[in-house]
Amino acid sequence: MTGKRLSWAALIASCIAAGACPARAGDVPVISRQISDFRIGSSQTTFGSLEFLGGLEMVSSKALFGSLSSIRFRQDQKHFVVVLDTGQWLTGSIERDVKGRLSGLADVEITPMKNSAGRSFEGKGHMDAEGLAFDGDRILVSFEQEHRVDVYPDPGFAESSAIGTLPILIPRKMLSDNRGIETITVAPASSPLKGGVVIVSERGLDSDGNRLAAILSGPLKGRFSVARDGSFDVTDGAFLPNGDLLLLERRFNMAEGIGMRLRRVRGADIKPGAVVDGDLLLEGNFNSQIDNMEGLDAFQGADGTTHIILVSDDNHSLLQRNLMLEFRLSEQTAGKASD
Repeated sequence: MTGKRLSWAALIASCIAAGACPARAGDVPVISRQISDFRIGSSQTTFGSLEFLGGLEMVSSKALFGSLSSIRFRQDQKHFVVVLDTGQWLTGSIERDVKGRLSGLADVEITPMKNSAGRSFEGKGHMDAEGLAFDGDRILVSFEQEHRVDVYPDPGFAESSAIGTLPILIPRKMLSDNRGIETITVAPASSPLKGGVVIVSERGLDSDGNRLAAILSGPLKGRFSVARDGSFDVTDGAFLPNGDLLLLERRFNMAEGIGMRLRRVRGADIKPGAVVDGDLLLEGNFNSQIDNMEGLDAFQGADGTTHIILVSDDNHSLLQRNLMLEFRLSEQTAGKASD
């Protein structure tokens, strides 16, 4: 497919013409168009240690669909949970074609999130959900504006009020309203962090201009920082099986335009007081199939390799898109242990 942005009607027509509209269940119908090239107009699939496997551009007649902030996949690598920054849960599953490429979403449902008082709110403000993490029998959600990490039971999160709140270890006065805790993820139990919960702020900066971050639990509990490079901001993160941390970053300004990066931080470097940096794995701009990239997850696919899923937040704007992109990380780099 080309890199053209399609309207709702045009995307439906394109799907019908291509015979690419899968059957869907659930309360939210989603129409998907397959994306075959990451670089627009190029058949290149390998980018360093990453291989582009395909993607989707998604639209729905349901007004709430969009604003995807963070995504986490269940152990079956099919079913997922998403938080929307408008204060909703989105659940569903991915579908694949005969070649194993992403082909659509199924069983999509959207449910309002409830705070600790059992209240739901429309729009941003009280329930501006930005990050999501599975942690045993609970789901952790990070919020900005009202900066916090709330705890929900799993299963039962969609019907439940928040059942607790984690101390974030970062003074709230150091987090701006709309640049708060974008990333929350849980380290592998076998890593030096021993299953610790890690948060990274989007643009909360320490005195040296680095991003504020913290390990909220485990033997290395404490604050650290992530080096800031240029005008990119962190929007999500996920740990690899060996304990390295993948960070998704995005950029948007009039001078440089839209951009995204994927960086890899050595797990052994993450400790209280540290300023960590990461190796660049991938960078995209207007020549790539990207938008406002906000969500990231990594999991072991059926082929035994590490797969990375990225999703974008369209801000419910006609000028932006809901994308889902899939990459495969080479086995050598995914499984290489940190020193």
